[in-house]
Amino acid sequence: MDLEARSLQPNVKVVLLAKLREYKSDLNNLKSEHKRLASANSNQAARDDLLESGMADAMSVSANQRGRLMMSTERLNESSDRIKESGRTMLETEELGVSILQDLHQQRQSLLHANDTKEQLHGVDDNISKSKKILTNMSRRMSRNKWIISSIIVVLVVAIALILYFKLSK
Repeated sequence: MDLEARSLQPNVKVVLLAKLREYKSDLNNLKSEHKRLASANSNQAARDDLLESGMADAMSVSANQRGRLMMSTERLNESSDRIKESGRTMLETEELGVSILQDLHQQRQSLLHANDTKEQLHGVDDNISKSKKILTNMSRRMSRNKWIISSIIVVLVVAIALILYFKLSK
């Protein structure tokens, strides 16, 4: 995206680069949030150990409180799983976006190359037209030269025939 934004016109480039920086900072914030939440999940086991050690005196804790703690722990685990899944989805989406941008960049390069090739083909077409005109002129000259040479040969044959006629008739 950075390369695409830099290749645009200056007035559009400034706006897009500012947005790009904003998006990058948002992405970095989300990544740090994801890491923080992922480390909180690793602390989950330690917290469970502490809760179990605190429950050593289970006779004094009522069944209702124990049930609420278990439900809270279960909800916390479900939330952690959803956050992990969201993080995975975010990474997959980012990878897909990068892949799409790379494909678009390659297609853009192909189109630019095709445009250059089109211009080169127009130049080749002009050269072929010029060559065709030159060959047509050469063909006309060749035909004209054949007629001239044939006429000269006919004149020479008639002249030789007249000379022989006058020499032999005397």
